[in-house]
Amino acid sequence: MVQYAEPIDRLIQSFSRLPGIGEKSATRLALFILNSKSGYVEELVDSLDTLKDKVKLCGTCMAFSATDPCPTCADPKRNNAIICVVSDFKDMMALDAAGGFSGLYHILHGNLAPLKGVGPDEIRIKELTDRVESNDITEVILATGFDAEGEATALYLARILKPFGVTLTRLASGVPVGSYVEYMDGVTLGRALAGRRSV
Repeated sequence: MVQYAEPIDRLIQSFSRLPGIGEKSATRLALFILNSKSGYVEELVDSLDTLKDKVKLCGTCMAFSATDPCPTCADPKRNNAIICVVSDFKDMMALDAAGGFSGLYHILHGNLAPLKGVGPDEIRIKELTDRVESNDITEVILATGFDAEGEATALYLARILKPFGVTLTRLASGVPVGSYVEYMDGVTLGRALAGRRSV
C-alpha cells in the first residue's frame, strides 16, 4: 500500500467525503491538483472561499443564490401562486431545465427520515408553511422522490398543508417514455394505473 505524505493523504480524505467520490477518484483529484500550476490551485481555493462567502440561501425558496431573493423568485414572469416543493437544489435545477413549469419552488434540503434522525425541524418545512400561510398560494406541487423517504415527506406535507385550503398535487409516476409495459415492475405499473388520465 502506497503511503502518501500527510498533506496529500489529508486532501484525499477530504475529496473522498464528497458524494460519488471513492478513494481512487479522490487520489486522482489530489494528484491532479498537486501536479497543476500554482495559478490553478489559487483559482480553486479562491472559488471555494467565494462560494462560502457569497452564496447563501434565498429567503423565499431556500435555493442557493448570490442574491436574495434569487433570480427565480425575482422573475416577474413566474406564477407566484404555484409552489413546486422539491427535496434538494439538484431537483429544482432538473425540473427547471426540463421547462414547462413557470411557478416558484421551495427546497426542503432533505426528506423526512426518522431512522436517520431527520424530522420536520431538520428540513425547511416551517418556511414552506409560512409561505403558504402568508401568500396567495393556490397550488402546491409535491415533487419529492418516490422512494420511502420522499413518499413519507409528501404524505406529511399533504397532511399539514391541507388545512390551508390550497390545491395539493403530486408529480405523476409510472411507465417511462419509450419503454415497454412488459418490462415494467409491478410497483411502476400499479402507479401508472392509479395515475391514469383521460385522453
